[in-house]
Order: sequence, then C-alpha cells, then structure tokens
Amino acid sequence: MAKQDAVVDVVVVAFGPLAERLGGRTHPQRLPKGSTIRQLVAELDLTEWIEFGLSVAINGDRCSVDAVLEDGVEVALLPPVSGG
Repeated sequence: MAKQDAVVDVVVVAFGPLAERLGGRTHPQRLPKGSTIRQLVAELDLTEWIEFGLSVAINGDRCSVDAVLEDGVEVALLPPVSGG
C-alpha cells in the first residue's frame, strides 16, 4: 500500500504538434509523488518545448511548469501559438 501512496496518476492532454509527437491527445501517466509538471514534460521527452514557450494548465487553470502534481489531475500541454 505504501508504494501506491508514493505515486500520482495524472492524465496528460496534449494539443497541436505535441499531440502529434506523442501519438495522440490523451495519455495517462504515473509519476513519483511530489513531481512537477517540468518533470512530467521531461518524462515525455518534451523538455525543449518549455524553451519554446509551452503553456500548461492543471484542471483548466494555467500554472507554472514548476507546479507540483496531485493525484487525479488533468494536465494540459499547450504549445505556443504563432500567427502569420
């Protein structure tokens, strides 16, 4: 039981080119308790997107990539939008 308490389960919802890179829009992830979105992004091999201006949200509320994840949350990964 203690081992299960040491993890959080989250659902990642990726948009645009991030969804394409991950092979779909929705991805369940299990991470160590205390993990941040930055660590989640690294786990998904998307770290360079932080430098490109990645926006993130937890349960629909925008937040920092350094926000700590709680069990059961939905994490949206929103790539920067470029206009033309």
